[in-house]
Amino acid sequence: MKGFNKLDRYIIKQLLATFILAIALIILIVIVFDVSEKLDDFLLKNAPMKEIIFTYYVNFLPYFVNLFGHLFFFIAVIFVTSKLASRTEIVAILSSGISFNRLLVPFLSSAILVAGINVYLSNVLIPQVNKPRLAFEKQYYRNPTKSQQYNIHIQASPTTQVYVQSFDIANNTGYRFTKEYFDSTGIVKKISANQISYDSATKKWNLIDYSIRDIHGKKETLVQGRKLLLDIGMIPYDFNINSAKVETMTFKELNTFINREKQRGSKDVNLYLIEKYQRIFNPLAFIVLTLIGVSLSARKTRGGTGLHLALGIALAFSFIMMMKITSVFSTKGNLPPLISILLPLVVYAIIGIFLIKKAPK
Repeated sequence: MKGFNKLDRYIIKQLLATFILAIALIILIVIVFDVSEKLDDFLLKNAPMKEIIFTYYVNFLPYFVNLFGHLFFFIAVIFVTSKLASRTEIVAILSSGISFNRLLVPFLSSAILVAGINVYLSNVLIPQVNKPRLAFEKQYYRNPTKSQQYNIHIQASPTTQVYVQSFDIANNTGYRFTKEYFDSTGIVKKISANQISYDSATKKWNLIDYSIRDIHGKKETLVQGRKLLLDIGMIPYDFNINSAKVETMTFKELNTFINREKQRGSKDVNLYLIEKYQRIFNPLAFIVLTLIGVSLSARKTRGGTGLHLALGIALAFSFIMMMKITSVFSTKGNLPPLISILLPLVVYAIIGIFLIKKAPK
């Protein structure tokens, strides 16, 4: 608090206390409803009480705070500012010669602090706590995920293409396998097999009913056989394209994963890029929503806190809805992922600047 005057400290304490209280209350409510929904599954699968509390719900807390933090911080901003306005404290502050922009300093300082915590949660802590949480859900709550993947196309390297008609994750077995090698002249080698299965001891693949075709200009050589143990330069995880858990990856791991998926020609690259850009730019939502919340609630009205909260929540949900819509346009359409993340922030930042100009001076 060094460097802040008494008014700044007062506002910051009120704002952070209200934010923590709001998050704590909603977490208790969510946990009660979550337990009532999942209790039958926990009892049916004999989930230990210790794991329910410490593995699942303790790890659930930072995930939930990060997911809805900007919404509840916005509500806290509106509540504190509206209370200051209803008690005519803002009028007294502005009458003493303090400008409205100076009044924003403690609010923005708190927003930057919480945004910094959000960056740490999103990129470091939450990926770590998500691993035991998701493992617990898979074992004691969720139904087993589909183990079969179909029509998988992978660009294993700049010069190789892989196709598998279907791949069974449970036993690491693929069917109708093809791997093609290319150079500047075209295809130079093709490996095909009716079935492939991974041998964990040798780290190689068993090819059943295989054929290997080498092409040298107009000449070709063909080798066929019943069974062959071969290193195809891949591991079973490479075929598990639909079960990537990006929420368990740190920012560095996510970057590495995205580069690998680009090389493989994955159709879900935009989805992973959205996750990456959300981790970078979503903390700015705390600052944007703070500007809107303070300027919206600084004027004393007959409706008081209730009116301010209603208007604020309506704006916040429209902001969240726009973020979801632009994300869908990116994953299902042609909108670049970076634009889909920045567009709602820019639009509502403009709204915030407009409201600041209209705020009481």
